[in-house]
Amino acid sequence: MKKILVTGGLGFIGSHTVVELQNEGFDVVVIDDLSNAEAGVVDGIAAITGKKPEFEKIDLRDKAAVQQFFKKYPDVSGVIHFAASKAVGESVENPLLYYENNIGSLVYLLQELNKKPEAQFIFSSSCTVYGQAEKMPISEDTPVQPAMSPYGNTKQVGEEIIQDVAKATSINAILLRYFNPVGAHESANIGELPLGVPQNLVPFITQTAIGMREQLSVFGDDYNTPDGTCIRDYIHVVDLAKAHVTALQRLINKANAEKVEVFNLGTGKGSSVLEVIHAFEKATGQKLNYKIVPKRPGDVTEAYADTTKANNVLGWKAELSLEDALASAWKWEQKVRGKE
Repeated sequence: MKKILVTGGLGFIGSHTVVELQNEGFDVVVIDDLSNAEAGVVDGIAAITGKKPEFEKIDLRDKAAVQQFFKKYPDVSGVIHFAASKAVGESVENPLLYYENNIGSLVYLLQELNKKPEAQFIFSSSCTVYGQAEKMPISEDTPVQPAMSPYGNTKQVGEEIIQDVAKATSINAILLRYFNPVGAHESANIGELPLGVPQNLVPFITQTAIGMREQLSVFGDDYNTPDGTCIRDYIHVVDLAKAHVTALQRLINKANAEKVEVFNLGTGKGSSVLEVIHAFEKATGQKLNYKIVPKRPGDVTEAYADTTKANNVLGWKAELSLEDALASAWKWEQKVRGKE
């Protein structure tokens, strides 16, 4: 049984990926510094899979701690790397924090993996690397645009570091560029738990529906889209988690065509903010209090994935619907607030 390290493994996408890895028989060890997650997520994972992953509370900016971890777990053969700061606005205000956390930790992990005869590395990247793409849908050949924030830049620079390292070492890697992950595990034992005011649409919707937030703000209704609101590609987090397992197995089985491969992960369908609101109301029977407010700087008009390569080459396809995702997010919100 292969031992896989999942960094940021108690976070939203990380925890769902740990579940899917354990369901496929992998032995998982999680690193998380708990800066944006809670230790109790380990119990949620165990409730679903029947097994607690090993957990180490480590700040990956601490090079000595990273070295010590790999001495303690010499049999780690692959890494799925989620751990990163990810709030665009905060990255603009505090770029050095983002460069230290997102780039420094990546370098320290790769340095340790480089000591192994071979290793697999899956990188959590983002469709933000494409910026405002000139045409839709966005394929892997779409040119990467100059980053619109330090956060976006850390994803671009991270990808470049991995490309350079893979050329010079025995590390093989897959870069997964996600679109917009939403939803929760159907059991409602794990889900998205943002600290403070949510930065993303769906947690803001569920918190408004349950009464935590008075009103949902829709940023702009005069974009060049059918209903005037921004369009995004919302992918169920469980589908996204399964893609990480598929990518890891591709590397383990040496089925990769290149040392570093890139895949877009989305549904291939764009949904507007208003469409998401109406889909939530339909899926849950909850009416939402929302209002149109001025646009936010930096929001792109539309972004949705061309999933042809992920479907045909990686052999993965999103199976769950937007309604599935929204219903599961609502079930999770009710559980978290004790209102089941």
